[in-house]
Amino acid sequence: MSVFETLNKIDVNEHTEKKGNLTYLSWAWAYRVVKQHFPLMTYKTYENDLGFNYHTDGSTCWVKVSTTIEELEHIEYLPVMDFRNKSIPKDVVTSMDVNNAIQRALTKSLARHGLGLYIYAGEDLPIEPEVEKVSASQLKLINTLMSKKNVDRQKIKDHYKITTLKDLPLTVVQAFIKYLEEL
Repeated sequence: MSVFETLNKIDVNEHTEKKGNLTYLSWAWAYRVVKQHFPLMTYKTYENDLGFNYHTDGSTCWVKVSTTIEELEHIEYLPVMDFRNKSIPKDVVTSMDVNNAIQRALTKSLARHGLGLYIYAGEDLPIEPEVEKVSASQLKLINTLMSKKNVDRQKIKDHYKITTLKDLPLTVVQAFIKYLEEL
């Protein structure tokens, strides 16, 4: 069996943790399991020209980590990110932030060899922005006012090109409520 086939068949689910909408695999567990199967596996954290274990464009930072198994090296570049997975500005990055990014990059590099690769399926898909919706209290007020003022619901839906009042653009909700109150 190839390295990839060996590592890819290992079920990692019991060693993952959910944070927000992302799943993380314990780097220590991943490292131990790979070393048990491939004792000669090595990893490397690439340093920049100044000898720092992170790289920067002057604005944000990232790390570069590789793992080598049976002469096949997989390199992973990973931004230094906060708990929301947003890049941390360079001037506030701490050594702990860099350390966390290195461990995540190590785990992700091991996934390129097969271990827990399925965890990352779809992570490169664009993230849909979370759309704020009309609140329940706003919707109740709008419905009450529209009933009191005999406002034609279909005209409003046609005007805003929506199928339900729940889809009213938030940018107009307050102004629309004010308009209804003044009718």
